[in-house]
Amino acid sequence: MFMKSALVALGGATLAAAVTPLEVQGNQFVNSKSGDAFQIVGMAYQIGGSAGYDPSHGKDPLSNGDICKRDAALMQELGVNAIRVYNLDPNLNHDECASIFNAAGMYMIIDVNSPLAGESLNSGAPWESYYAGYLNRTFAVVEAFKSYPNTLGFFAGNEVIDNVKTGATVPPYVRAVTRDLKNYIKNHADRAIPVGYSAADVRDVLEDSWNYFQCAIDGDANDMSRADMFALNSYSWCGESSFKESGYDQLVAMFKSSSVPVFYSEYGCNTPSPRVFTEVGTIYSDQMMGTFSGGVVYEWAQEKNNYGLAECNDDGTVNLLSDYATLQNQYKKVDFSKVQSIKATNNKVTPPECKASLIKEDGFNNNFTLPAVPPGAQDIIDNGVSPKPSGKIVEISDYSVKHTVKDANGKELSGLAVKPLADDAVNTPGSTGDSTTSSGSSDSSHNAAPTLAPQGAASAAAMIIPAVVALCFTAGFTLI
Repeated sequence: MFMKSALVALGGATLAAAVTPLEVQGNQFVNSKSGDAFQIVGMAYQIGGSAGYDPSHGKDPLSNGDICKRDAALMQELGVNAIRVYNLDPNLNHDECASIFNAAGMYMIIDVNSPLAGESLNSGAPWESYYAGYLNRTFAVVEAFKSYPNTLGFFAGNEVIDNVKTGATVPPYVRAVTRDLKNYIKNHADRAIPVGYSAADVRDVLEDSWNYFQCAIDGDANDMSRADMFALNSYSWCGESSFKESGYDQLVAMFKSSSVPVFYSEYGCNTPSPRVFTEVGTIYSDQMMGTFSGGVVYEWAQEKNNYGLAECNDDGTVNLLSDYATLQNQYKKVDFSKVQSIKATNNKVTPPECKASLIKEDGFNNNFTLPAVPPGAQDIIDNGVSPKPSGKIVEISDYSVKHTVKDANGKELSGLAVKPLADDAVNTPGSTGDSTTSSGSSDSSHNAAPTLAPQGAASAAAMIIPAVVALCFTAGFTLI
């Protein structure tokens, strides 16, 4: 997938062309126009952490266009082609941010849950949190994002199963939510949008979680409760590791027969710190690409857990950390024009039939009788949420970044702007031109001491109708 560009007057309004919606074919994401298999080069994006989601004050990570423009421009230079967003308010307008990321050639992977009460499944007692009001909110997230062409998919749950105890009760409810979301999308969206699960990389329950969600009840491959994709938050590659030392070889062996796409929904161990991101070359190599569909680096904005690539300050300014340049350099070592131009195999993988023998861990749920749709929820599935959020790609009058951004050496970047890509183009590392951002880092810019791997959150998602023609800014990074 190569990027095309055209010149536009700085500040001139453009309606960005749409990225091509992706389809699930067997165990691959596929560009429906080119027929190429798609590898996710993703970034976890949750500005402000949990505090960045504040419905009472009309605030979530995709509600401020200027901030999205700032971060999309920086991620575009980095080479990101997808963002994962955890906590979103379906009642806010996300048109500007969705349009900016679309113009930059980036897809959105969206969690439909949030940490707030009543907005996610309770892993301790999932039957208490699975009711019509909860589902209504998840459907509202779908409504808010289903019409954006760059909505890649939705996560029905994130790390809800993290041990055998939760594995005993939670799986049927996550699968029920998956069923309800897919039925809602079937009734109210103009295309199929994948729904899946983001798992904790806890090996005691990982394989059983995957099998529980990918299998077909009664052998029906069209079973609506079956996940369309499976992802894992994995931090097993730390520092100068290797395919075998990290256990990546075990993950490839585990998922090689997957009937759905598998990818890292989070990766990037921060021990040692600063990070070296040596796993990048392996993730996008022949060793893994036949089984995995890429991954999402955790995370964009620096928080207390010390996984950020950038310090995003309250006044809108940004200080890039050394991890940004390190990751960028690792991406540059990969031939992404080759990675993203591999034709899909078109192999139809038959999912395993759901049966008790599929589950290996003693105590993990092996019953595939799912909870019935809660009272009142079927009416919402049939007729839609009310009031109904909506989203559409909008015209962006100016793609230039207004906020001050400094590299890891403290040097200010100038001429920073999102470069709108041509129709059907997707962002690729190195395709927007070499940035003059320093790859070095000052002592004060190094990341803090390492911490344990983070626990993910949950969120919203969406999508919209294709657009027209995209033009491209000639402005790039320069130091002043």
